[in-house]
Amino acid sequence: MADELEAIRQLKARYCRFLDAKDPDGWRSVFSDDVVVLLDTAVSTGGADPRTAPPVEGADTFVSMVLASLENAATMHHCHTPEITLTSPVTATGIWAMEDWIIFGNGNELHGAGHYHETYEKQDGAWRIKTLHLTRTIQQISGADV
Repeated sequence: MADELEAIRQLKARYCRFLDAKDPDGWRSVFSDDVVVLLDTAVSTGGADPRTAPPVEGADTFVSMVLASLENAATMHHCHTPEITLTSPVTATGIWAMEDWIIFGNGNELHGAGHYHETYEKQDGAWRIKTLHLTRTIQQISGADV
């Protein structure tokens, strides 16, 4: 059990490193082919509407969309305090506290925090992210064009 939990922690560490390094093949490798991603576009606290964007389906679609939006940006993604539960020998759930800081090419910045709510599936002996829902508790946008 401890080995499986560590493998999922390593998976999330690679998620952050590959995203910040803008390594498309590496980042693509952390997702199942049929991943479904939900991204909240506003802070949600105390029952406020998080304005969840429509689902993004498929790893190829998600990876290309995100990396294109970050093409001229410097990024920092950190994940902390994982709450991981193995739900079967090949499935798990997890919640991670996160912080991100994005400095766009035009000088605008996004600094935020929140949580990744995820499910995982073990495929061909390796854990992959099956679903991801990013919720935000803090979102600060600043810069020249704000």
